[in-house]
Amino acid sequence: MLKHLTVPAVHLRRAPYLAGAVAAVLALSACGGGDGGSGGGGGVEEDPTAIPTETPSVEADPELAEMVPQDLRDAGTIKIGTDPSYAPSQFLAADGSTIVGFDVQLFNAVAAKLDLQPQWESSSFGTIVEGVDTGKYDVGVSSFTINEERLEQVNMTSYYTVGTQWFTAAGNPSGVDPDNACGLNVAVQADTVQVEDIQARSQQCEDDGEEPIQINQFEGQDQATESIISGRNDAGLADMPVAVYAVQQTGGQLETLGEQYEAAPYGAVVAKDNTELAEAIAAGYQSIMDDGTYTEILANWELDEQGTLDEAEVNPELEG
Repeated sequence: MLKHLTVPAVHLRRAPYLAGAVAAVLALSACGGGDGGSGGGGGVEEDPTAIPTETPSVEADPELAEMVPQDLRDAGTIKIGTDPSYAPSQFLAADGSTIVGFDVQLFNAVAAKLDLQPQWESSSFGTIVEGVDTGKYDVGVSSFTINEERLEQVNMTSYYTVGTQWFTAAGNPSGVDPDNACGLNVAVQADTVQVEDIQARSQQCEDDGEEPIQINQFEGQDQATESIISGRNDAGLADMPVAVYAVQQTGGQLETLGEQYEAAPYGAVVAKDNTELAEAIAAGYQSIMDDGTYTEILANWELDEQGTLDEAEVNPELEG
């Protein structure tokens, strides 16, 4: 079991990331990049859809760089697999190709500490761990919740803590109750911890003699969210920042239900036989935690009030 932690939802900056119907909403709100500032001029309000692009300047730490495996030091680069459909963690900017998000900015700072140039590569979520195992990627950074199953496959370095959040169409027209969702259509992203969560709830419905939950899995979180807006699904569940961000991005077409639960740390994924790199990455995260870069980046996304960690650990012991 994962640790249970009830924390109120936070309000986040907005940025374009959803497809289809959601993209139409964003187009009407003139989404774009920038640092969210007014740019001077009286009466100009901050653009609520601006992506936080300003990041602290980070210099390489020679001692940390020495911890990096020799092959990566020789290359000077590190390949990162990520699924850019999970805003605000990692998603595509308005140009459709640049990968941005708070996960991205945090790891870019880590890479800088290790004197490595990050190379972000888009992938579907369910293939990233395999990509790390086979050497396609040096590391996977894609909002991976650390759990026992993943720890059996790979090394994971903790850097932030997040729980699961339910959300639905504004006004909750289907009367969704997360604790009694029997018979409803519920959307989740495939291969996430939310799949096991909703499957257990559906099994409980059947055990109680109720209709099972109709679980619809999507390759990308953006697709799952769009299905709720279009009415094809009654509700969805995702990591709390993602659910709250989706609500904000859709101009009031969605709302959250209750509070997040079962909070657990995110972890950067490294191959099981590459503990050396996992330790170097942990040292990089620890360095940005200690010097304030970590908090500064999270504050830009309004994510510094909860979920922050004081210590980055390789394969941390899970509570519960």
